[in-house]
Amino acid sequence: MDGMTWGLVGAAAVGCAAWYVRSRTSEVPCTVDLEMTHEHFHAHVDLNGVEVDPGDEVLVRNTPSRVAFGTTTTFASSAEVKRASWLKRQIVKLTGGTEIHELYEVGFEG
Repeated sequence: MDGMTWGLVGAAAVGCAAWYVRSRTSEVPCTVDLEMTHEHFHAHVDLNGVEVDPGDEVLVRNTPSRVAFGTTTTFASSAEVKRASWLKRQIVKLTGGTEIHELYEVGFEG
C-alpha cells in the first residue's frame, strides 16, 4: 500500500476509536436501599426512571462506606450516568455473553 492508503486507514482507525470512546454524561437523582440483616444482604439503586443500557456506566455518589449489621437504610442521593457510544454498546452486546462465565469461575470456585 502507498502512503495515501495508509493515511486513509489511519484516519478511519482514529475515527472508529473516537466513536467508540465518545459518551454523554448526566447527573440524575437516585434512591439507595441498603440492608444487612440475617435475611438479606443487598444494595439496590433506583435511578428514578432512568434506563441503563449495555455498556453504560453508573457512579453513585455519597454512599456510606459501612452499614451496621441488622439495619436497613434508604436515602436519597445522586448518580452520574455515562452513556456508551453506539459502537461500544454493540461490542458489549456481542461479548457480554462470554464475560458472564468469568463470574461463574470467581463466584463458584471451591
